[in-house]
Amino acid sequence: MRLPTSAHTCRPWRIHEFAGDFSVQDVWSFRTPGAGPGDFPVMLAALREHAGLTNQPQPVKFLFDLRWKLGALFGWDEPSAGVGRRVSSLRERLPGDLRDAPRGPDDDDMPLKAVYELDTEAARELANKTVHTVMHLGWVQGADGEHELRMAVLVKHNGWFGRLYMAAIAPFRHLIVYPALTRRWEQAWRRRHDHEQESGR
Repeated sequence: MRLPTSAHTCRPWRIHEFAGDFSVQDVWSFRTPGAGPGDFPVMLAALREHAGLTNQPQPVKFLFDLRWKLGALFGWDEPSAGVGRRVSSLRERLPGDLRDAPRGPDDDDMPLKAVYELDTEAARELANKTVHTVMHLGWVQGADGEHELRMAVLVKHNGWFGRLYMAAIAPFRHLIVYPALTRRWEQAWRRRHDHEQESGR
């Protein structure tokens, strides 16, 4: 479910301390039935196991494959445009306690690289010639009393081209990518949660 920007900005996330120059592009919620306050690590493990790019539905895979091909054709994703080259990593802005906290694992199936990972929130980043973007995941208590996953996409545009690019892909994000991610991420939770329940019997 898509949420207003305030659903992210009103919460006391640590990301607010050092990403004030990023704009909140999208906020999305994901249902996690039966989840408790300490289940954020379980959710992250579920996403790593069952919800990587290789496990996405065909329309999402097609859009990502098309994006990477266009990036290769026009040089959008050259190393010189990435984190540590065109822009500094958000890790360089972290206060000491976050810098010392676990980052979370990186792998080839996740193009966004870990910035930090805590008990109730985590952040990953990616940069290219269009944007510097951060995916923030947070764990909150929903209106029904159960906990759920929230995702916020934060963006710093690379000039006018970055703004045009984000405007152009907005319909694909909202009509195809995020709804498909919602189904896959919620499935990942149910599979992991059911497995945890069975293991605990």
